Amino acid sequence: MVAPAELEFDEGTLLLGPPGLEPERVPQGFVRDPRAGGRYRARGVSYREALLHLRTGGLTDAARAYEALELKHRGTRKPYPHQAEALDAWWGAGGRGVVVLPTGAGKSHVAELIMQRVQRATLVVVPTVDLLVQWQRGLSLAFGEPVGMLGGGSNDVRPITITTYDSAYLHMHRIGNRFGLVVFDEVHHLPASAYSQAAEMCIAPFRLGLTATPERTDGLHLRLDTLVGPEVYRRQITELTGEYLAEYDTCVLPVPLTAEERVRYDEADRVYRAFIARNRIRLGAPDGWQRFLQLASRSAEGRAAHLAWRERRRVSQASEGKLQVLGELFAAHAESKVVVFTNDNRTIYEISRRFLIPVITHETPARERLAILSGIESGRYRIVGTSRVLNEGVDMPDVAVAIVVSGTGSVREAVQRLGRILRRREGKQAVLYELVADGTSEDHTSDRRRNHEAFAT
Repeated sequence: MVAPAELEFDEGTLLLGPPGLEPERVPQGFVRDPRAGGRYRARGVSYREALLHLRTGGLTDAARAYEALELKHRGTRKPYPHQAEALDAWWGAGGRGVVVLPTGAGKSHVAELIMQRVQRATLVVVPTVDLLVQWQRGLSLAFGEPVGMLGGGSNDVRPITITTYDSAYLHMHRIGNRFGLVVFDEVHHLPASAYSQAAEMCIAPFRLGLTATPERTDGLHLRLDTLVGPEVYRRQITELTGEYLAEYDTCVLPVPLTAEERVRYDEADRVYRAFIARNRIRLGAPDGWQRFLQLASRSAEGRAAHLAWRERRRVSQASEGKLQVLGELFAAHAESKVVVFTNDNRTIYEISRRFLIPVITHETPARERLAILSGIESGRYRIVGTSRVLNEGVDMPDVAVAIVVSGTGSVREAVQRLGRILRRREGKQAVLYELVADGTSEDHTSDRRRNHEAFAT
């Protein structure tokens, strides 16, 4: 008589026995491990395929420690068509895959619909503590169930739990078998080496990735197919604007440097470009920037070139003209809630001092951050500034104006910042301004980040 296979969870991996299991019964991805008495070992992510392979011939499944739930959504609103379509597409793909929807289109509601469909213990993985709290509140309201949090000072694991990517990496070896569904919010973070290990250590057979912009410049988004599943549904901002997202405009405002700033910028630019040319550095090459940093660290001339690069960036990102235009925009939108974005903390702190507005950076304590976001929501504050930490995820439905004082050339960052103001409200007309230091490298940077159909308006 054929002995049943035995499957168990061990520190983020799966162990399959007995040691004498027939080779044809060993699923793909399992290798013999002499340290485990000759049993076979695989990554936790192989669980689903292992079950399918071993379903005939007998199986003792001691790996699974997650439970079935009885979730009932308390909302009465009918899902928007794109939300229902995303649910059907994901379910039709076997309960694995990535859903791509713009910020403000209700990605979290798609996750709630999927949780109700799957009815399994669920882990939601998010990139920031702000989102940890936001998801915890949202799911508690949606299902009326206690929702655990792992990260941000909390260590409360429940059948529905929210965790950060950092905490998932640290703890998945011990909790990776406790969830049947795992949801990766802002899933473009997942392919990073440490975070991807968290996905590999989790056995959840149902997997959902949510993002507005899955593509990564390093090409690692291709790993999502293995870690989460293929892209199963996508809608663009332009497809949902008007009926499901706020109407919006985007406006680029070229801002000239002062005469003194122009002298400083041009001199720094000359030193920087001369070094680039002498060393034949191609900044457009994949390793161009790294080569510049390596060469810059080896000589006094190189260090001067690096300082020159920093000086020209400092002049262009926080020019006096930009601050003047910023004040004019604040006055022009005196009845609207506004979010201001910069590329660095130094600039946003200067804006905070000059205009007496609250700001959130990676240095802002969690309690203060929550107080500022609550203040924006309640109307206590009308304007909030940030460097990068509000680029993604945080819900600010009443904010209608975004002002980009400085940023990178990343299309993802640009789309994320636009998304912060697209949550629809009756009569809302959103607008995003970009302040670009005229005649500087920011001209090219702005062109690069606007290379998306959302900015072709």
